[in-house]
Amino acid sequence: MTTPRSPKKTTSMPIIAATTAALPAVMLSSLALAQPATALPAVQTQKIPASLAAAIQAQASAVPANVIPASAVAATIPAAMQPMAPAVPATYTIVRGDTISGIAARYGLNTNTVLQLNGLSANTIIYPGQQIKLSGSGAAPSAPAPAPRPAPSPAPSSAASYTVVPGDTLGGIAARHGVALSDVFNWNGLNGRSIIYPGQKIKVSAGTSAPAPAAPAPAAPARPAAPAAPALANTGSYTIKSGDTLGGIANRLGVSLSSLLSANKLSMNTIIYPGQKLAIPGAPAAPAPAPVSTPLVPSTFLGYRYPDAVVSSANANKALLNASPVPSTAQMKGIVADTARRMGVDPSLAMAFAYQESGFNQRAVSPANAIGTMQVIPSSGEWASELVGRKLNILDPYDNVTAGVAIIRALVNTSKDLPTAIAGYYQGQYSVSKHGMYDDTKAYVASILALKKNFS
Repeated sequence: MTTPRSPKKTTSMPIIAATTAALPAVMLSSLALAQPATALPAVQTQKIPASLAAAIQAQASAVPANVIPASAVAATIPAAMQPMAPAVPATYTIVRGDTISGIAARYGLNTNTVLQLNGLSANTIIYPGQQIKLSGSGAAPSAPAPAPRPAPSPAPSSAASYTVVPGDTLGGIAARHGVALSDVFNWNGLNGRSIIYPGQKIKVSAGTSAPAPAAPAPAAPARPAAPAAPALANTGSYTIKSGDTLGGIANRLGVSLSSLLSANKLSMNTIIYPGQKLAIPGAPAAPAPAPVSTPLVPSTFLGYRYPDAVVSSANANKALLNASPVPSTAQMKGIVADTARRMGVDPSLAMAFAYQESGFNQRAVSPANAIGTMQVIPSSGEWASELVGRKLNILDPYDNVTAGVAIIRALVNTSKDLPTAIAGYYQGQYSVSKHGMYDDTKAYVASILALKKNFS
């Protein structure tokens, strides 16, 4: 779902599918934005009109807005289109689709207040079935951990480490083992912004790292392990592995966290990922060993070259998605179907669009900066936000699907028939009304209808 397209110029390869057994190949598209009837652009009269270039240039002029910072990527499922409830319960049980900000907005609460009340941070992952507090005294319920903190607490003594499972938070792990969250941070070299993952081992007692009697002795050898730091530092770079945090890397290599962040132009909110290379401060060699010569997103598609600014935004968003966890193909299918049902759209129709646009791939980004499973450009995301009545982040898989389904619903409700609505998603509603369907648009419509039948 991208900028309005011109006659005979498409940014999506339409494919007609005939059977479920042989679904069509998928090409990323930069589909036309279906324009509301109240704001129709000037009539396009050329095969490749200047209006396409103008629309793309307009997008290019607002590039900074098109690049969504990694800190804005939701780590959990956003709650789409949920009504406000007047009464604020003391506790709330998380359901699929919830975010802390969404829950706070639903009950007229401040997001930071809810985070503090539950000892959570902006990066904490919540999960269905988890209970959170919405009212009560006490700024941080992970403070219950200090209360039972008499060191002889039975839980921690039973296990020196804990294996993270889906839905865990560091605050929850600390509370479950009756230890202070600050101790968990210290024992594991973590902080409030560290990201944990299923399968990771977390120390939940000081027993393995510093036994009371022999604390001084192991402490000394543990420090000398830092000689590895100079060896690694001399290489000029460090390759991130699963479970690494910036604080842990800095500590292991014997450099300050601030210098590590500065050397790599990172912040505490930056998401790192396995395989990423970090420059080590003080290394003799220039730390630019891995300049990417090949862009993540090409600048041309189907013979059309997109402006550098638009392609630059597309590459920035692609890099953010590559560095972020996204649902699998099977999970995305479920997200699309569930979102469509909730929003009153035929699930088979929504799934047909998602397959045609990206093959259910949330990391897909086109040269026109069409993003995610539903291939929504930032300006289309703004329109979809108005349709659902809340700000959508199209880098978030759930918000991306919500945006695409909201646009499909609007097109179906304002078009004379289903083929015309489908054509509007690809060619642009106004262009279809003025020029009819182009040949490539007709092929796209046929492909969507065939896929819809397969998914029914």
